Amino acid sequence: MTTLVQGFSKSLAMTVLSEIGDKTFFAAAILAMRHPRRLVLSGCLAALIVMTILSAVVGWAAPNLISRKWTHHVTTVLFFGFGLWSLWDGFMESGDDEELAEVEAKLDADWKDNTKTVKKGSKDDDELKKKSRPFLTQFFSPILLKAFSITFFGEWGDKSQLATIGLAADEDPFGVVLGGIVGQALCTTAAVLGGKSLASQISEKIVALSGGVLFVVFGIQSFLTPVGS
Repeated sequence: MTTLVQGFSKSLAMTVLSEIGDKTFFAAAILAMRHPRRLVLSGCLAALIVMTILSAVVGWAAPNLISRKWTHHVTTVLFFGFGLWSLWDGFMESGDDEELAEVEAKLDADWKDNTKTVKKGSKDDDELKKKSRPFLTQFFSPILLKAFSITFFGEWGDKSQLATIGLAADEDPFGVVLGGIVGQALCTTAAVLGGKSLASQISEKIVALSGGVLFVVFGIQSFLTPVGS
């Protein structure tokens, strides 16, 4: 029970501090301004839940494929590495304005292309497009699928994904999954309901420094914890 609670609390804290002001956070916020919020929230959350579960499964399987001693040491190094990375970002970067502008530019370009396509098409064309739509869009809203794909591929290889793998290798995987999902749900809901204004009121520097300190603390704890305890 203790390891489950520890995995849950670590995963929750790590997820919240990693995701606020992240690219996928801004993407969810901007998408929610242009499309129905429930579809954006459903798509983003589904992607993050799938990503969290996949990452935890990889972390859980790692000790069964590699020596427990090695996975423990790799996890410790990852925590210290992510901690120093976040601290460097906090001290050296000016904020999230560039990241927001980059995400907004990409989504704006996509939005304009879609708008032009809709304007050019006639009713007959629309009927033809419905018949020739990709298989998944026959059952799911294109907006939901767009939110899912942007979030899923935006998170792939991200710091939070790798940290989740490391946590699941060293802590209770079920607790890590629960903590990650709760953290992702909190951040994504905040992004969809008012992420752009929320992000402008939160200091990205403070978030980065807090995340860096948290990762370093995780690293110290992992370093001091005997393997297999």
